[in-house]
Amino acid sequence: MTETWRYCGNQIKLWRTEAGISREELGKEANYEYETVKSMEQGRRKPSVRLLQVADQMCGAQGKLLAAQEFLKPEPFPARSQEYMAIEAEAIALHWYEPLLIAGLLQTEEYARALISDSCPPLDDETVEERVRARLQRQEALTRRTSTVFGFVLNEASLRTAVGGGKAMKRQLEHLLEAGQLRNVSVQVLPTGRCCGVALNGPIVLLESPEHEYYAWAEGQKTSALYGERNKVSELTQAHDMIRRHALCVEDSAEFIRKVADEL
Repeated sequence: MTETWRYCGNQIKLWRTEAGISREELGKEANYEYETVKSMEQGRRKPSVRLLQVADQMCGAQGKLLAAQEFLKPEPFPARSQEYMAIEAEAIALHWYEPLLIAGLLQTEEYARALISDSCPPLDDETVEERVRARLQRQEALTRRTSTVFGFVLNEASLRTAVGGGKAMKRQLEHLLEAGQLRNVSVQVLPTGRCCGVALNGPIVLLESPEHEYYAWAEGQKTSALYGERNKVSELTQAHDMIRRHALCVEDSAEFIRKVADEL
């Protein structure tokens, strides 16, 4: 994205220079300080729609600068997860284990926004909104792709981490119960203290494509990996299977979630 900012900022500078307009003049018209315009032109800050509009008009660019808006929109997903998202969108089976957070496909809008807004370093408001929108759009698969099997195993810790506060978490847990009633969705809980050696290593997602190819996704703090190699997929499948064997059944999991919600 930084390269896009730099290119668009440089285009503003070229058009401004060609038109004989100073940074001060452009900034005054757009209601920006000199240093703010400079930062946008140098790609250290994302050129705003306002600056593009004013620069396009002042420089007589006839829409050529405004066209940059399309390329400055934030990516709906971090670059490291885009290949995974493409496979998830077509998967005929998905099995997901989460140790600390509610799985993305099961998050309420309130929960997702609280989580994404709390990123470090902070995301700008536009990126937060785009990623929340994209996450909610992904969730439509649960009801739209009724022949796809979705299996979720959530560690008890994820149910007790009050993202967004107690009220938001209570609504999130109620949403889990609703999702678990869909005939193609199962939600299980892994109680704290079970299968610790494997369950604390991080999230695992297993996917099967329409061509019956198998993939595994594993994620850490700042790294993630999508595996297609048989040995890696096998290792993560075995780990997921062990976790699932120690989880409560679907019916007992629903009762467990209901009790946790009642405590909030």
